[in-house]
Amino acid sequence: MIKENSTILFQGDSITDAGRTYDIQIEGCVTPCELGTGYPSKVKQFLDTFFKEKNITVLNRGISGNRTIDLKNRWDEDCIDLKPDYLSILIGVNDTWRRYDRNDITSVEEYEANFRCILKRAKDELNCEIVILEPFIIPTDSSKDCWYEDLVWKIQVARKLAREFNATFIPLDGAFASKCVEMEPSYWSLDGVHPTDAGHSFIARLWLDMMLKG
Repeated sequence: MIKENSTILFQGDSITDAGRTYDIQIEGCVTPCELGTGYPSKVKQFLDTFFKEKNITVLNRGISGNRTIDLKNRWDEDCIDLKPDYLSILIGVNDTWRRYDRNDITSVEEYEANFRCILKRAKDELNCEIVILEPFIIPTDSSKDCWYEDLVWKIQVARKLAREFNATFIPLDGAFASKCVEMEPSYWSLDGVHPTDAGHSFIARLWLDMMLKG
């Protein structure tokens, strides 16, 4: 169960970003404060509706196009300085994608080293609870089928690091694979990477189911 007066930070790429507004003028300060329209916003709406008395703050620092190296490079400003009590990370699909659209390869070893670095800093410097969401592909675009030869190893790394850092793990690739048997894959994503509104709602539900236990 999420504790009272705590801060949840969502980190990742465009799936987490979900069209958030980065810079808004508030009382003379430019602050990236919007949550976008994706699963972080849906989590916030649920918490505000049913757990308003807990006074939970939700932050989103997902940035479209980011890979693990980008998170590593901006970790002070966009994680450590924010001092979250709960850190939720979904990262990996761009570490795969850039191999196929730009021949810019992030090896499994690089992915693991970058990911381990940010997780270790979060544990050592913040001692926050960590949530790792499994990177995924939804089978709506056959041109992306070959991506699994790369992504499958990064999924294994995410699982390994979840065990190593005692993180809550949300198996999105497996969960979406199961849902795509029940419904057409295009119900969950039109391009295989970015969820539809239904896809974001599904991620939010899985996240809340895991984090509101107890």
